[in-house]
This record gives sequence, C-alpha cells and structure tokens, in this order.
Amino acid sequence: MQNTNDTFDCVVIGGGHAGAEAAHAAARIGAKTCLITVSKDTIGKMSCNPAIGGLAKGQIAREVDALGGLMGLAIDATGIQFRLLNRSKGPAVQAPRAQADKYKYKDHIRGQLEQTANLTIVEAMVSQIITDGGSVQAAVCTDGKTYRAATVVLTTGTFLRGLMHIGTEQFSGGRLDEPAASELSASLENIGLRLDRLKTGTPPRLDATTMDLDRLEIQRGDERPEPFSFMNDKIDRPQIPCWITYTNEKIHEIIRGNLHRAPLYSGQICSTGPRYCPSIETKIVRFADKSRHQVFLEPEDEVKSTIYCNGISTSLPKDVQEQIVKSLPGTENARIIHYGYAIEYDYCPPTQLKPSLETKGISGLFLAGQINGTSGYEEAAGQGIIAGINAARKLQNKDPIVLGRDQAYIGVLIDDLLTRGIDEPYRMFTSRAEYRLSLRADNADRRLTQTGRAVGLVPAERWTRYTRKLKAIDRLGRYLRGHTSEGKSLWDQLRQPKNPLARTLSENPDIRRMGLSEDILRAVVIDAKYEGYLAKQDRLVANFRTLENKKIPGDLDYHSIEHLRVEAKEKLSAFRPTTLAQACRISGVTPADITVIQVHLRRRLSAEQTNKANSGVDKTTR
Repeated sequence: MQNTNDTFDCVVIGGGHAGAEAAHAAARIGAKTCLITVSKDTIGKMSCNPAIGGLAKGQIAREVDALGGLMGLAIDATGIQFRLLNRSKGPAVQAPRAQADKYKYKDHIRGQLEQTANLTIVEAMVSQIITDGGSVQAAVCTDGKTYRAATVVLTTGTFLRGLMHIGTEQFSGGRLDEPAASELSASLENIGLRLDRLKTGTPPRLDATTMDLDRLEIQRGDERPEPFSFMNDKIDRPQIPCWITYTNEKIHEIIRGNLHRAPLYSGQICSTGPRYCPSIETKIVRFADKSRHQVFLEPEDEVKSTIYCNGISTSLPKDVQEQIVKSLPGTENARIIHYGYAIEYDYCPPTQLKPSLETKGISGLFLAGQINGTSGYEEAAGQGIIAGINAARKLQNKDPIVLGRDQAYIGVLIDDLLTRGIDEPYRMFTSRAEYRLSLRADNADRRLTQTGRAVGLVPAERWTRYTRKLKAIDRLGRYLRGHTSEGKSLWDQLRQPKNPLARTLSENPDIRRMGLSEDILRAVVIDAKYEGYLAKQDRLVANFRTLENKKIPGDLDYHSIEHLRVEAKEKLSAFRPTTLAQACRISGVTPADITVIQVHLRRRLSAEQTNKANSGVDKTTR
C-alpha cells in the first residue's frame, strides 16, 4: 500500500526477516507503518542458508506463525524439501526444517507486505535517527527525506558499517552486491547507544549444472511433509533432494597451507564469529584430529540452478576456494557462482534493551534481529514480531507483550539477550530452554494463538480454526479418561511407556466416528505421555513465577545496598533487570545477592509506606 505522507506511527528500518515481521505486525495491529529498505527486491531475502527451521529454530518459526506472523505461511508456500528432525526422539526435541526456493520465498514475503493495510514500503537508506528529550522522533535518509514517527524499529542485519572479506580483499557492503549503512552507526552512537562488532560468514554457491551429484549420498525429504503453519493441513509441493559429501585430507592440507591468507587467522578480522556455525578453516584448526567434515549440498531453488554448500563457510582467498571445490567429491568440475565471504558489522549489545525490545535510554526506539547480536532468520523473525507488536502497543498506551521463558522459545531468546549478554552471535538451542518439555513445536499454537488474538494479529479465520482444534482435543481427552480397558482408563494406558494404544488409537470405532485429524490424535497422545512430567514442571514454573512477579524499580541504586557484593553491584547496574527472576539469571549474581536485594526492597517499601502515612497525618493536622 502506497502513501505519500512522510509522517507515520511507526517506521521500520530494514526489510530482512526481523523487519518484515515487525512491519507486518505493527501495521496489522493498526499502526500507520512505513518500512524503509534499500531495495524492495531484497525484502525477506535469504542471504545465507536457503532454509527455515531446525532444532529450536523450528519451534521459533512455529511460534511466529502462532502469533500471526508471516514466516510459517511463507515457507509452506515456497519450500522444496520438508523434514521433521529428531523424529526418533521425544516431541520436546523434534523440530521442523524446510529447504526453500529462496527467490520465491522473498517474493512471497514481499507480496504479503504489499497487501498489508496501513503499510507503506519506501526504498531508501537511513543515515540518521532523530531524538528529542529522550524520545525518538524521525528517521532521516541519505536522499534527504525525513520520515517522522513516534516509534522506530531498527532491524539493520549486517548492514551497519558492514565490511566484507575474501582473502586479503576487503570491501564495504551489507551483504553481497548491497551497500553498507555507513552513516547510521555514528548516529546511533550520538544518541547514546553503545556499539560493538561481530562477524559472520557464508559459503560459496555453485552452478548445479556443472556438478556430479548422482554419485553422492542423497538426503530426501519426508514422505508426508509437515507444514510449518497451523493454517495448513498438508504440503502439496514437490520434494527436491539434497546431497551429502565430505571434505578430505587433501582439502584440509590446502586449508592448513593457506591459513596465513585467511582473514580469521592473519589478524585482518578481529571480531567474534559464531561458535556453533564455524568456518571450514576454523573447523580444520579446532578439530585437527578429524579426517573429514560433512557438507550438505542444498538446492537454492526448485529448478536446482544453484547449490548452497552448507558446511564450508569461508573467507579464504578465491583461488583457495576454487581448490577446495575442485577437491570436494561431486563438485570437482563445478563453477563457482559467487565466492564465500566473511562480514564484520556493528551491533548494539542487547543489555541496553527492555524486555519489550525497546531501548532503555530512548523512548520509542526498538531493536530486533542481528543488531541485537543474534544469528539466524528465525531468531530475527521472533524478535521482529515482538518489536512490531510492542511498538504498536506503545502507541496505544498499552503494556508491552513480554513472553516468559515458560511460554516460548522467543521468551528464552529475549531473556537470554537481556540477562546474559553476548560475546558471539547468539544461536538458539533446545538446551537453552529449561521448560522445553512444554515448549514443543507441536503445541506452539496452543501456547501463543491467544496472545496473538489479544494483540490483534490473529484474524477470525485462524481463531476459528484454533478454537475448533481445542474443542476436538478436549473431546478426545474426555473420551479417553472416561473409557476403560483392562481395568485402566485409555488415558492412563497412553501414559505408560511403550503402550501400543498410541499406534492403534485411530482404529477405535468410537474415535473413528469422531472424524478427528491426525494432528489432533497426535496432540492428545503427547499430552497424555507428558502429563506427569509437565505437572512437575508446572510446579517449578509456579515457584519461579513468584520471583518473576516481583518487580525491581528502574531507579534502584545497587551501589547503595549494604551487604551486596561488589560483583553483583556491577553486574546488576549494567544489566538493570526488571524482576528478581531476571536478576537470578545474570551471571555473577548469587542466591545470597537476591536475598539481600529482597530485604532492601522490603525496607524501601516499608519506608515509602511510612512516609506516605506520615504525609497524610501532616495534612490532616494542618
């Protein structure tokens, strides 16, 4: 939707995965929104791996969908291979993943945004953020235009002073063939934000027509692919395979012989990269005892024109990359479409944020995505939808939406950023979530659809579908609890390990007459099997929620609190937790420190109440 007025309620800067979700959410909730992006053609672009989901990431994608976001619907419409990971393990660690046609994916996202009411898309480069009196006022672009708004969401990805590396070559850029945001960093520092540097990288892309894939191990998708979006019952798109190959000692020797030319080891790159997605040169150094490393050859589109080499991310010189490709089984004659590269970029350490993703120092300014030090499309989308929701709610004078660690992986992600800080790009894992038994991919809709509905993101069609599902689950659950076999209710039999009832449930004549879908049957089986474990977890959550509900005043002077350790004073003053539970999760803060703070807060509250009472007495006396 186009609009020539340069005054908006909300301005979103950046059209990546965070920016797309933020702009969509804010506009859908009712804010007159402007999305500023360098190019409309790169909205929703998959600049690295052409895939959505994975372990823990798939849960986040499902959560974004449950809240009413774009990601799940987009990958269902454009995916070319769907797999449920960890299928042989428990539901708590299973996760959907899908390869995408990356060109159709970004076109789908752009199309959805162009159809969103209240949303204007502008092609420009932002160079300055204007503030006044501690509040955001406007975004100024390099073309001289100013876009005024009461809220601004920054989703700059890797564009802030982006510097790309291929061997000794260095060139400015936000990603391949796109300019860096060279002026905006200085503006952010001028308004009081602290910036630091991180690094990430990407592997070479190859011409699929020049590769010998037939002799490689094939990795196929699931025979019955599961959709990401809870609005879809099935995936009808054709499935395209990926291929698996391996590095070898020849490649390792090539890399070891050229480490002095690698920016990561020559001193050319000084910032920190992602530990859990290392470059191939880092793998060779860190795992020197390994004779080979797995490489996934993943099509980037449904016609298999280009192949993404997942596993050999690198910033080695071009001639070395060519040697690696020529020595990799299946790619000996492959033509490199574009070379792998590393990129350094500015980010804002996330301890400067409130749980709403609004900056602590500047009212109305929200940050989401890689600017907060995260990596991954899903982590960006999760932050983006929360930032967009809260930017719109701020305009409505409503309290922000803050998801708890027991509610969503998105809640875990944001809380980790705020309470633990980062020293490398943050990536989500199931191990980071202490309540992962209930934060499953299969129940994201039951956890978050009501929240999405409450804020105005979930439309009537999705709400009707959701309530119908809840009724079906309740109906089947009541039937299983009320019917017995061999002296036990069917529900209790489902709770028993290795009980065959779970496999034969659909053969029950009564249940068959209910006409329930497979996902309803699976949901109820999981509910039964996890009931005892979840009851224990719920008790832990209830105990911990007591601390979550105990707020810490924003003006609390930790240095004035007697008996609080020096390290705790420093950490708490830097992180500024909003609740006692958040304070507990800060590294270096002990349970004894929390007790000291509780005592101090009780004394402070008592003193305030006494002063208030005395003030009332004085007025009465006068």
